[in-house]
Amino acid sequence: ILYQRGISPPETFKKVSKYGLTMLVTTDTGLSEYLEQVLGQLSMWLVNKSVQKLVVVVAGQESGKTLERWVFDVRADKQAEGQVVEARPEKELTSEIQAIIRQITASVTFLPLLDEACTFDLLVYTDTDVNVPAAWEESDPKYIAKSEEVKLRSFTTKIHKVDAAVSYLAEDD
Repeated sequence: ILYQRGISPPETFKKVSKYGLTMLVTTDTGLSEYLEQVLGQLSMWLVNKSVQKLVVVVAGQESGKTLERWVFDVRADKQAEGQVVEARPEKELTSEIQAIIRQITASVTFLPLLDEACTFDLLVYTDTDVNVPAAWEESDPKYIAKSEEVKLRSFTTKIHKVDAAVSYLAEDD
């Protein structure tokens, strides 16, 4: 998303092969450290089935206006607690991940151009009883008042189901 939507400069990305696709991964040290910290915490919460939603918010750097919200709703099967759950075949999971990544890549064809420099923020919605790192802070949901939404593909493991969508600021007619 950061590459496709031009949030970070293209020269700060390198090509890597992942999930059978060529993906672009940041080479920016500060951004890499931030993402490692957030994704490490997110991973622990996912294992504990405490994540409800992950949102990537794209906002105008000057205006501060929310321009896009990439929402990944996460539903965990809490009944599977303590049970041995048979993993889905890796080929199926890889295929679903590829489909979502391709959809994100193709989204540039229908999303409005971002006509100002943008920043991003990651919002993680969790169960109320989780311990949040001290460095993290509460945030408003950064909704878009006049938006349009496009549903993206879903992704399912035996434990989690992820529904994806992107909302974007509707253009004035």
